[in-house]
Amino acid sequence: MAQTTPAAKHPKGLYVLFATEMWERFNFYGMRAILVLFMTKALLFDHAFASNLYGSYLSLVYLSPLIGGFMADKYWGNNRSIITGGIVMAIGELVLFACGSLYQSSPQISSVLFFSGLGLMITGNGFFKPNISSLVGQLYPHGDKRKDAAYTIFYMGINVGGAFGPFLCGLFGDTGNPADFRWAFLVGGIGMVISVIVQKLFQAKYVVDTEGKQLGTVPEKSPKSLLSPIVVVLGMTVLALIFIGLFYLDAKYNYLFYLLSACFIGIPLIVFSDKKLTKIEKEKVAVIFLICFFVIFFWGAFEQAGASLTFFASEQTQRDLGFFTVPASWFQSLNSTFVVLFAPFFAWFWLKLGKREPKSPFKMALGLFLLALGYLWIAFGVKDVQSGIKVSMIWLVGMYALHTAGELCLSPIGLSLVNQLSPLKYSSLLMAVWFTANAFGNKLAGVLSSLYPDGGKTTSFLGYHMSNLYDFFMLFVFMAGAASIILFLISSKLKKLMEQ
Repeated sequence: MAQTTPAAKHPKGLYVLFATEMWERFNFYGMRAILVLFMTKALLFDHAFASNLYGSYLSLVYLSPLIGGFMADKYWGNNRSIITGGIVMAIGELVLFACGSLYQSSPQISSVLFFSGLGLMITGNGFFKPNISSLVGQLYPHGDKRKDAAYTIFYMGINVGGAFGPFLCGLFGDTGNPADFRWAFLVGGIGMVISVIVQKLFQAKYVVDTEGKQLGTVPEKSPKSLLSPIVVVLGMTVLALIFIGLFYLDAKYNYLFYLLSACFIGIPLIVFSDKKLTKIEKEKVAVIFLICFFVIFFWGAFEQAGASLTFFASEQTQRDLGFFTVPASWFQSLNSTFVVLFAPFFAWFWLKLGKREPKSPFKMALGLFLLALGYLWIAFGVKDVQSGIKVSMIWLVGMYALHTAGELCLSPIGLSLVNQLSPLKYSSLLMAVWFTANAFGNKLAGVLSSLYPDGGKTTSFLGYHMSNLYDFFMLFVFMAGAASIILFLISSKLKKLMEQ
């Protein structure tokens, strides 16, 4: 098949998917920006409990696409899965709106609604997220040079939504009055409804291949019985109840660490016990597992954004401009804003290096180093600052800039690396390992955030004691810095294994 020239226009379907994903990310990041604030200021959970719930929620968010992706591939197709997942997430936001409306008058009902709303968000995300990304690549024929640019455009859609979601949800919900948090959930829900409407209206006409055939349709061999609206509703209800239960149980028993650890033991056993894999293939798979191990530490530190760093923004940052008080949730718009600003530079920089461009493990080590540098920056911002004294916003802004640079060195690079090194027969399973590492990192983020030393308490982690914010932020400097140094040292060895 002939390759399309880079100058050729992108199909209109790309912009449909751009808009669908943008509004979904608007909903997701907008809700996430106020989640721990809602838990601590309205539901009156303590910081430690709220942090652990936050980690459990995001961990399950990263695990649920394993089910949604499987169902789409085997039975429902991408389009049906996207629409169904989007509707479930919109319902989840409405349930959280009800929770935010009843938390004072009916606290017990509100508690049930809280866990139910987040369980629905987890379930819907599992069907929406993997399938919208899959459709982007299907718009182009094999070998089309526009595909990389298409994913860049799509990635911008994610971050436009990620920038505006916290801004608008924070504007309406993070007002200083806990009763107003419900409006943030409603705004997020409206964004999700717009996402579903855009996809439903335009997918059949524009989300098509080069021959005009609709993409993401139901697989030919899918049993018709599974496509019945009654079966779909019942299936999603059962799955939502399972995720609600998993989320609630982790809040009580903290079992997710054991489940995720079992995945990191069980999956390597499956792969390495396959006698049909060559020695070289197994060595490349070993590189994937090593990289995923380091990714856990990255996300464990990076995802403090929605937990401990939100507490810091709310309680320890001087946000009063005299004429306006900046909502704490707005700081979560910075990461997406910096991605939009920095991504073109990184794309240019790697190309500019040419033959001197470092290999993926070195880039990922650099990402961990920039993450550590960001925490070192904010640690010096709070060093020797007395309790009760608020610090300038510049410390958070500078930290998020460094963290975003680190993310651009690690996240897209690691995803590409997994695709590149996976044996064909285990490509899906090893991609699941990547998302499991992300889930593990987010769960770790919640656990570490629970050590936030507020109220003068002293916390400890593996013998390291933290009695103030400087000690707390230095934990992430040590953690990310040590991981970075080790990965730098072994990057040349990993490079040789990759290039066999």
